[in-house]
Amino acid sequence: MRQKIYQIDAFANQTFAGNPAAVCILDAWLSPELMQNIARENNLAETAFAVKKDDTYEIRWFTPELEVDLCGHATLATAFVLFHFYNLDMDTVRFFSHRSGKLTVAKPDNGWLTMDFPADILVAIKNIDEIDQALGKPPIKTFKGKTDYMLVYSSQKEIEKIEPNFFLLDQVDARGVIVTAPGTEVDFVSRFFAPSCGIPEDPVTGSAHTSLTPYWSKELDRTKMTAKQLSKRGGDLVCEYLGDRVKISGKAVPYLEGEIDI
Repeated sequence: MRQKIYQIDAFANQTFAGNPAAVCILDAWLSPELMQNIARENNLAETAFAVKKDDTYEIRWFTPELEVDLCGHATLATAFVLFHFYNLDMDTVRFFSHRSGKLTVAKPDNGWLTMDFPADILVAIKNIDEIDQALGKPPIKTFKGKTDYMLVYSSQKEIEKIEPNFFLLDQVDARGVIVTAPGTEVDFVSRFFAPSCGIPEDPVTGSAHTSLTPYWSKELDRTKMTAKQLSKRGGDLVCEYLGDRVKISGKAVPYLEGEIDI
């Protein structure tokens, strides 16, 4: 069996930037074991699989290690593939995830795709010694969301200087750890570490911005903001807070189109 596969750089306006994701548009679901093996073979942060059902695409996301509840950049990449390679004649592609519910991505506007995701609910907690030790510097605030911890620092320079101990971070009982601060040229910056998912540092994490956007909207007293993820590849986003939903916009560029033999 041969299956079309695409590799897309999401949250980027040129190749070799943003966050690469593999995308497979399927006629019917493969077994979870096979999808996990494909993701492991791709060895990218995420591989997305989608199957059309009526006017909606069911979607699932796999890291090299496990299936995850939500992935922003791979959803953006999947929408890009449907719009550009499958000539999807819709203003908005509708996705459904059994783990995260209804998701949408609007057709590009000047090259930007806009995702509509459920907002995370953050709970303020005490600093966690193990995380502080792993990151080398305690934050000014710590929050717990649905799947991640979010640590707030006072400056962009502090975020840039963090050199995590990934062995210690791998012991944290969460999908990942977000670190964030006000930006110097954008409204806020972040980095995302998820060694327990096989991703020491994710280049650009759309789903993390479902946590970041509500927090910074309240802190900055605005609903629409610019953001940058400070990984080596880097990524640019525009985020909008809508109460129980967030809009996350970014560009995407194709890197690879091919077939895999399964």
